[in-house]
Amino acid sequence: MMLRLLSRPIFAGAALALAPSVVRAQATPPVPAKAEAADTKAAQDTVKGLPIDGIAAIVGDQLILVSELMTAVNQARASGAKVESAADLAALEKDILERLIDAELLVQKAKDEKVEVQDGDVTSSVDDQEKNIRKRFKSDAEFKAALKEAGMGTVEEWRKLTGDQIRRDKMQQQVMQKLQRDGKVTSVNVGEEEIKEAFGVFKQRVGPKEARVGLRQIVVATKPSEEAKKRAKAKIDSIWLDLQKRPDDFELMAKKYSMDGTAELGGDLGWNRRGRMVPEFDRMMFSLNPGVLSPVVETAFGYHIIRVDRVQPAEVKARHILIRPQVDSVDEKRTRILADSIVAAWRAGGSFDSLSVKFHDDASGEDKTIPEYPRSELPEAYRNALEGVTLNQIVDPFPLPDPAAGVAKFIIAQVTFLDEAGEWTLSEARERIREQLSEERKMRRLIDNLKKQTYVSVRYDPTKQGDGDR
Repeated sequence: MMLRLLSRPIFAGAALALAPSVVRAQATPPVPAKAEAADTKAAQDTVKGLPIDGIAAIVGDQLILVSELMTAVNQARASGAKVESAADLAALEKDILERLIDAELLVQKAKDEKVEVQDGDVTSSVDDQEKNIRKRFKSDAEFKAALKEAGMGTVEEWRKLTGDQIRRDKMQQQVMQKLQRDGKVTSVNVGEEEIKEAFGVFKQRVGPKEARVGLRQIVVATKPSEEAKKRAKAKIDSIWLDLQKRPDDFELMAKKYSMDGTAELGGDLGWNRRGRMVPEFDRMMFSLNPGVLSPVVETAFGYHIIRVDRVQPAEVKARHILIRPQVDSVDEKRTRILADSIVAAWRAGGSFDSLSVKFHDDASGEDKTIPEYPRSELPEAYRNALEGVTLNQIVDPFPLPDPAAGVAKFIIAQVTFLDEAGEWTLSEARERIREQLSEERKMRRLIDNLKKQTYVSVRYDPTKQGDGDR
């Protein structure tokens, strides 16, 4: 499990990507982005099988149905949204409809920007959600019964709907990141008075302060023996020779041989910009012409064959085949001995920077420094190892499962921050509030610009709905 500092939504308008799950229906015929009111009315009237009052909003050529809105509202109420009057309910419906519209605008922008979400990432996220949800039930039958009660016929139906929403969430997140990288989202300054005004909302939203811990760490990966590397190299060389004879079989061979999550996708890595891959892989990927096979490339992950499928300015769409050298318990024991020696050197006055440069496994994706992190959200291995630690203590190496390798890697950590649970102070919350307000305003500015470029028509007015309509 990758350990990273998490950012959390604080204010009502934050985290538009977390809008409740919805199912889209496409308008027939599509509504042009600059449709006149009369044309839009005609288009709406021709939507087959849907009553006019079943449309909550039209965003571009997509419909948001009243039934979708009601589902999202019910989910919000079930999650604790307070509704004590008709006015409260109308306000909640209005807020959620605005979020659904905002989310749809971001999804459409993501499509325009050719943002692609890998099927493997979606499947992995759905698997994690299903695993966590199943823990709440005593049996598979109880889980399936709960799904039926919620209106889902089968687990497969639930997985599809969940996967669709996860894909939409990721598209929203990734398009924001892409637009920021491209310099299309400008920064927003937040003043001290604004932070002070928001502090009360912050405390109300996030609740009491959780116990937190910060650390710096060296992740020592279990590496294969030279003999295992020779066997893996021989295998990738054999695959490379076969591809010289049958280059059109690249996807089939990736599905058959590749040893990572892209195998089921025929090795598809999607679109990537410079710097997203490890340096050796990145350099080769951006040097290839479309359709040309790379020579065998060695990285910290193993041995790769790369093929670029498409190229556009500053991005390439590529596939790869990865063969990992096998590691075993002997390699793991050797790594534990190495980790013990690193701890001894660090405790004896060795430089963290020097030791981390030499021994930290950058390919693991683990951060060297985690300024602070909720104790309750730490992986179990971290929670156990950090129990009862003191500030600046260097803990003994502890194993962390590495599913990709099938063995453990070892974590060496020093505690750099400790904070017990309690009430927030303004000084503690200041930078969190500043960052959150800035992010919200950047997103709000982007969405407001998208609204100017996209046809948006709100057809549902919560204040005009009678009790019988809810």
